[in-house]
Formats: sequence, structure tokens, C-alpha cells
Amino acid sequence: MAEEKERAAAGRTKHRGCCEVKSLLNRLNRIEGQVRGVKGMVEKDAYCVDILTQVAAVQAALNAFNRELLGNHIRTCVADGIRAGEDEVIDELVSTVQKIMK
Repeated sequence: MAEEKERAAAGRTKHRGCCEVKSLLNRLNRIEGQVRGVKGMVEKDAYCVDILTQVAAVQAALNAFNRELLGNHIRTCVADGIRAGEDEVIDELVSTVQKIMK
């Protein structure tokens, strides 16, 4: 049953305003650059602690991306679903938060 819900959710889409898209893409572009930097550090035999420090920065940037996206999701998709009487959006939100907090 849970797998069916995940497959159904995978086909859904959400229209995002240009400001939201721009903000999310800017974050992802910075993260992509950070990951390339870590790769370069590995290729150049950088000191382990220096690499680990940069990986922690990448993880923090991904967490910030998740917080922004989750906040947008709650303000739009979840709120709209609740207003429409779709209480299952609450279960989906709880499940999503549990997944990203592992």
C-alpha cells in the first residue's frame, strides 16, 4: 500500500513561481559547486580533515535547501490539501519529515 502511494506521488507536479525556482536553483548550483570542490580536493590529495569540513558544509547546504523546499511545500501543497479536506496530506508530510530526518 505504501509503495502504491509513493508511485502515485512520483507522478504529481507542482507549479512554482519564478522566485521560488530561482532561489532553489541558486542553492542547488552552489551545492553542485561545493561537491565539485570536494571532488577536486580528493583528486589533489587534500588532508582528510579539510575534506570532511567541506563535506559538512555540503550537508549543511543540502539541509538548508530541504528546509526551504519543505517550508514552501507546507505553505502551499499541505495548506491547500488541508483546506480541500484532503487529510492524507498530513500523513504524507509526517512521512516525508521522518525520511529527511534520518
